Amino acid sequence: MNIYFENTNQRAFGTFPLKGDGARAAIIAAAEAGYRAFDTAQMYGNEAETGAALKESGLARDDICVTTKVHPDNFPEDKFLASVEASIKALDIDVIDVLLLHWPPIGGDVAPPLRLLEDCLKRGMTRNIGVSNYTVSMLRTAVEVVDAPLVTNQVEFHPLLNQDKLLAGAAEVGVPLSSYCSVARGEVFKHPEFKEIGEAYGKSAAQVVLRWILQKGVSVNTMSTKPENIRANFDIMDFTLSHVDMTRIEKITGTGHRIVTQDLVPWAPDWD
Repeated sequence: MNIYFENTNQRAFGTFPLKGDGARAAIIAAAEAGYRAFDTAQMYGNEAETGAALKESGLARDDICVTTKVHPDNFPEDKFLASVEASIKALDIDVIDVLLLHWPPIGGDVAPPLRLLEDCLKRGMTRNIGVSNYTVSMLRTAVEVVDAPLVTNQVEFHPLLNQDKLLAGAAEVGVPLSSYCSVARGEVFKHPEFKEIGEAYGKSAAQVVLRWILQKGVSVNTMSTKPENIRANFDIMDFTLSHVDMTRIEKITGTGHRIVTQDLVPWAPDWD
C-alpha cells in the first residue's frame, strides 16, 4: 500500500484557513475523533499552531502523519532548504512525514524544485515527498525527474468537478491523488441528490460526498471547526455507495464547478 494512504488511513484533517486558538481547538478535536494525519503548509501560516496542538493532543509522534508544503516563493535554491528547516522548527518535530511542493512554478520548469524536494528526502528532512496541484503532463515530468516515489498529488477533488482525466493520468504514472476542497467549500449542499442518497445509508450529504471521493481511489482531506462535523467527516468507513449511487453522483461532475482558478491563485496552472 502507498505509504501516504497507509499513514493517513485515507483520511486527513486539513488546517486551512485555521489560525490561533481556533486551529488549536479544531486539531485537538480531530485527534480525539480519530484523525492521525494532519495537513498544513507554509502558505497557511499555521505550522506552529499545528505542531503545538499535536503536542497538546497527547498523541505519540509515531502515530501521527504530518504533511506540509513548500511555498512557491521558497522554490529558489537559496531559500528552499532553509524554508523546510523553518517548517520543521515551527512544527516542533524532528522530521516531516510528507513534504509536498504546494504549486508548480509559474510558467517555469518544474524540475528544479522537484530536485530540491528530493534533496530534502536524501537529507532526512522528510520521510516522503509529493506534489500538489500538478497536471498530468507535470506528473509525467515529475516521475522522470525524481527517483524516489511521489506519494501523492494533492488536488481539488469533489463531485462537482470532473477530474477523470487527471485521475487516469495519475494512475498511469503511479502517483495517487488526495483531495482538498472535498465538499467544494459547501457548494455540494446546494445539490439535493447527496442528501437523498445519504438517507438510504443513514449518512449525511457530506459523508456521501467524502465516501464517493474515497471510492474513486482518492484519499480525503477535510476541515471543520465543529466537533460534531469533524467526527462525522471521519466516520465514513462503515458504508459503501452502490454502483447506482456512484453513477448518479458521477453525472453531477458535469457541473464543472472549479474553486481554484488563476483568478484566485496566481500559481494555478492551466488545468486538465
